[in-house]
Amino acid sequence: MAEQIPDTPEMQPLTRIQVLIAMGVTAVVLLVVSKVWLHFSAVPLLAVRFSVQSLLQGIGLGIGISVASAIVYRIWAEYRRSANEYLTLVIKPLLLPDILWLGLLPGLSEELLFRGVMLPEIGLDFVGVLLSSLCFGVLHMSNLKQWSYVVWASIVGIALGMSAVWTENLLVPIVAHVLTNLISGAFWKLSDRASKI
Repeated sequence: MAEQIPDTPEMQPLTRIQVLIAMGVTAVVLLVVSKVWLHFSAVPLLAVRFSVQSLLQGIGLGIGISVASAIVYRIWAEYRRSANEYLTLVIKPLLLPDILWLGLLPGLSEELLFRGVMLPEIGLDFVGVLLSSLCFGVLHMSNLKQWSYVVWASIVGIALGMSAVWTENLLVPIVAHVLTNLISGAFWKLSDRASKI
């Protein structure tokens, strides 16, 4: 009689502290990569200019991405499965106030690297937007089964990249990215909490 091996999940659940440390370390690594890249590059960082118009553009884009994400989540079953797996891994262990870090750390560090440094280096055109967005999408892959999440993250990256090119202001994608993370993180956390009641 063959011995049965119990099913083991591909990724073990993380603790709150592990998720917060992973977010912090990832943000620091992305910031260091950005700083080193800028040191050796002749291309300057995309400008960050504060204005009410830029802030409103970022908020509008963030809300638009959040609405589009909710629609895609409802109609694309593979993305829904992939997103739930990713969000369960990242958000489930967090407390509701931790969602602030989920918005700020990736929103700032990822935008600095992908739209602030990489995009101008490759080129402030569609090729630059596409290549930097594909790299951004791959950053969101926790395993090969996450392909649909990577596809959606790449599409979001294109929207963020195009906003940087059109406005020539890194503030717009930063605000949009932070807001999108805050909205999706809070919505998923509250939905998960409500499903347990």
